[in-house]
Amino acid sequence: MPLAGITVIDCGQVVAGPTIAMILGDFGAEVIKVENPAGGDQGRYFGRSKNGVPLTWKQLARNKKTITLSLSKPAGQELFCRLIEKTQADVLVESFRAGTFERWNLDYERLRALSPGLTMVRVSGFGQTGPYKDRPGFGTLAEAMSGFAHVTGQPEGPPTLPNFPLADTTSALYATVGVLLCLYQRDAKKSGRGQSIDVSLLESLYAMLSQHALAYDQLGLPGRRTGSRTSGSAPRNAYRTKDERWVAIAGSTQALTERLFREMGRPELIADPRFRTNRERVANVEALDEIVGAWVAGLTREECIERLVKAEVAVAPVADFKDLAEDPHLIARKALATIEDPELGTLRMPDVQPRLSETPGRIRHAGLPMGVHNDEIYRARLGLTEAEMKKFKAEGVI
Repeated sequence: MPLAGITVIDCGQVVAGPTIAMILGDFGAEVIKVENPAGGDQGRYFGRSKNGVPLTWKQLARNKKTITLSLSKPAGQELFCRLIEKTQADVLVESFRAGTFERWNLDYERLRALSPGLTMVRVSGFGQTGPYKDRPGFGTLAEAMSGFAHVTGQPEGPPTLPNFPLADTTSALYATVGVLLCLYQRDAKKSGRGQSIDVSLLESLYAMLSQHALAYDQLGLPGRRTGSRTSGSAPRNAYRTKDERWVAIAGSTQALTERLFREMGRPELIADPRFRTNRERVANVEALDEIVGAWVAGLTREECIERLVKAEVAVAPVADFKDLAEDPHLIARKALATIEDPELGTLRMPDVQPRLSETPGRIRHAGLPMGVHNDEIYRARLGLTEAEMKKFKAEGVI
């Protein structure tokens, strides 16, 4: 796999940091997950569980070796430095509050002196600098402060937060790109040195909302909630069908909209001055949605999708996760990976993305119980004796 030979030390917490290491592990990096022996990563307690086994953790910790180590104890800090040096770690991921690693005497320059090629990814709510840097930062705060919640929801409804870790995942994707850029600079461009990457959950999601930031900068528009509509094109909405289900229709181009009007039996709408162009349709979206919604309401979801697919109109069901697990297209593309797990038996989760033609990633195992690789890492890799292992365990270091 493309990252075979790369060693990642994952000190991330909950979602953002562990997701970066998960992606790197998916493509062959050796990922050593470091957890506090007093309870482990809080990601283990995030989301639903089955028979006491955390389900989200099965994804976040897949392909990782898990060890326990207290970084707040001086002995743990020294052991961590040995880990960085002995493995000649390529990447370190941490997602504590800004300044925490410095308080632990684990600043980047000290660690890079032990492994000159080390890239350190620092994920926090607000970044390593600035007036908010000392605040506790979670995805919820970034989703509120980035403008996302302000523009999400029905026009007359409250601002709406996502019910999944959007800011964490967004920042993890940006951070992973940053890691690959640093490795490219180090290896392909032969700088030989790693870099420090400062990733803010707030700024990552704010960057994803650039169109709204630009609209404010140039037009003075602070953004507003539009439900499932968009200011970019019309028609674009979720419409209720006769059988009380929903479909999404996108008239993102002129040709798509004209095909929709013809399939609806309303070709005269193509020349209607309210709907002739996309800008006119956006300006008259209420009238347009009333017409499209009435037509969709006369069909079942299956009938609507069948007709519009045949007419080459952009349409999709608003699917739930039962629909997705049974979808013939996803099944044909093997989008769900089946994994044998020692705790849950057989489980399925979305497979690795993106799909590489020559060196694809894969899920070698799901997330494992805490500390199962202590012997392998501490004894085989770092050379600790049985007596040292017992001593460190008794002191709460491992």
